[in-house]
Amino acid sequence: LVKVMKGLIQLSGVRIRHLAGNPIEGFRRRRSLCSGFFDSLLGRTAKNKSYHIPDHIERPDYAEDGCPKGVPPVFPWIIYQNTPEEMECAREAGRISREVLDAAGKAVQAGVSTAEIDEVVYAETIKRGAYPSPLNYRGFPKCVCTSLNEVVCHGIPDTNRKFVNGDIVNIDVSCYIRGYHGDNSEMFCVGEVDDDAKKLLKVTYDSWQAAIAICRPGVPYNKIGQVIDSYVTNHGFSTTKNFLGHGVGKIFHTTPNVFHFHTAKDLGIMAPGHIFTIEPMVNEGTDQNYTLDDGWTTVTSDNKRSAQFEHTLLITETGVEILTKKSESSPKQFWE
Repeated sequence: LVKVMKGLIQLSGVRIRHLAGNPIEGFRRRRSLCSGFFDSLLGRTAKNKSYHIPDHIERPDYAEDGCPKGVPPVFPWIIYQNTPEEMECAREAGRISREVLDAAGKAVQAGVSTAEIDEVVYAETIKRGAYPSPLNYRGFPKCVCTSLNEVVCHGIPDTNRKFVNGDIVNIDVSCYIRGYHGDNSEMFCVGEVDDDAKKLLKVTYDSWQAAIAICRPGVPYNKIGQVIDSYVTNHGFSTTKNFLGHGVGKIFHTTPNVFHFHTAKDLGIMAPGHIFTIEPMVNEGTDQNYTLDDGWTTVTSDNKRSAQFEHTLLITETGVEILTKKSESSPKQFWE
């Protein structure tokens, strides 16, 4: 049974969690990724009633019951090639996702709660006629993920957690419009942060940029992880291995699987029309982590800090287009 579950998860084209300890409990506690059936079984599909989504806004297929209906390809090397018309929808979703992320980043300061960041994301997304993709995705209760310090990913906004000087936070924004999801995240510093935090952010960013730079038609997807892992480990950090980048578009998480570490797996070959994310999670210490009792918030096992950047990318005939690229008005990193 365990082998079957692992196989289903790895073939599903979404972020995976390597099962450790008691595998059934690990599967239960961390995430059900195989199908809406498991989500229903584990009681993770209750509709969130805290947000008003206007009737004119198009909703993804999981908005009501929390269960995504789109099924990724069975084999990870089978990757959807978007048409020119579909690429335009993806460009709009990417642009809006970036605008909302920028608005959230500008709100980061000491004394502001992560719940207030969620309010900004909700308002800015609705204002643009889009749906906040995380909301009720497999039961996720908020519109955005806010991951501070030792949180690797999927932090849930909280009225009780206010930013303090020295914090680092990843804000992960995804927006759905015209049938397409955009997906991006960025690190933000609260006040002045220490030199070790600055090094972590800069190494994470540089490894991510180096991986984006190799993207073009004909490149195997497993090359992405080789570039990131080599760069990160040479600087004394580790890459998270149980959460991946992914295909994105009509389906929120699909093929290709984008590993951020060395792998010999056949993940497919880049081709024009492919849309996917690169989103390495880089850690000061161990690459091991665990998920809290809320079922989402994942933290490093040694409580050291983690950082992440993410873009949605489109493979073109000649190279790569960043669909969530910054604008002139986007918040700047300390090195920019």
